[in-house]
Amino acid sequence: MPTGTKLWTMGIDEYGGGQGPQSDVLVVTTNDAPGYRVQQVIGEVFGLTVRSRHLGSQIGAGLKSMIGGELKGLTKTLVETRNQAMERLVEQARVRGANGVLMMRFDVTEAADVGTEVCAYGTAVVLVKE
Repeated sequence: MPTGTKLWTMGIDEYGGGQGPQSDVLVVTTNDAPGYRVQQVIGEVFGLTVRSRHLGSQIGAGLKSMIGGELKGLTKTLVETRNQAMERLVEQARVRGANGVLMMRFDVTEAADVGTEVCAYGTAVVLVKE
């Protein structure tokens, strides 16, 4: 790479997500959590958010789609949106008395051509360490 050339890269905190190690609600995508026993099933919980499209990012995405490559601005926005949906899922589980969410999934859909709807959902449970 020539001297003085700088590549713009997204940091792990900009393109990653999920829970930190200190969370009081364990969220997993599996049917069970190894080392834990389900004491009580509380039921479905979800966290939902809808983000409108930013005109600048739409124009940039349109131009980028012509030449190819990652749409970094949209990637960052989607990561932030998924993280917000996940935070809302965890809060719903906590409020209902759960300390775990099993079978967590994301659902992403277009919302009437004005934005993107992201829903994190799963089954809230009370887990007991074995």
